Amino acid sequence: MKKFIAYYRVSTKQQGNSGLGLDAQKTMVRNFLKEDDILIDQFEEVESGKNDNRPQLLKAIEKSKSEGATLLIAKLDRLSRNAGFIFLLKDSNVDFKCCDMPEANSLTIGIMACLAQEERELISKRTTAALQELKAKGIKLGNPQNLTPEARQLGNEMMRLKALQNENNRKATALIVSLRNAGSSYGKIADALNENGFKTSRGCEFTSSQTLILYDRFLQTQIIT
Repeated sequence: MKKFIAYYRVSTKQQGNSGLGLDAQKTMVRNFLKEDDILIDQFEEVESGKNDNRPQLLKAIEKSKSEGATLLIAKLDRLSRNAGFIFLLKDSNVDFKCCDMPEANSLTIGIMACLAQEERELISKRTTAALQELKAKGIKLGNPQNLTPEARQLGNEMMRLKALQNENNRKATALIVSLRNAGSSYGKIADALNENGFKTSRGCEFTSSQTLILYDRFLQTQIIT
């Protein structure tokens, strides 16, 4: 029998009021728990992913400490995308599990936090640079009327698919680095990725060469920073 404290987060007040995203997280938690597990308490938070002010998460951590329970999070992206906040969670010495990646450990999540923060910073820099270049060319920005409904729908779908691929790559890279540091070969790492349901950006199974590529990309980001 294990004791758990669940933590849920949605990004906007509208999502919090409507239950969008929240119900899905609760379902993931229910499916994760075994028959003899006990869910002692649940904490819900409505907060932006960029904002590290998480009073409910801090309460969940303290409750986990006092009860000797494991902090259970439905999805890794419900945690802050700020690396410093993830390391704060790690330093709290509270056991935690993520329903969508139960094999993740402190090292894995720490690596994912660094990758997520790096990606957020790069996206911000690229967006700023692109906007400045458009303004320099005299292009007026912020006029969605110039887009057809079909173009808007296609753009939204492309952004959604890109976000999913980025999240998948972050998780895969974190697992690759964790297993590689533990001495696993690229072939064995590819097998582990495939066994855990990971797919490449083209929807294929991983090979040893593809795990090597993601591992090298991670090393390059460490060199650059």
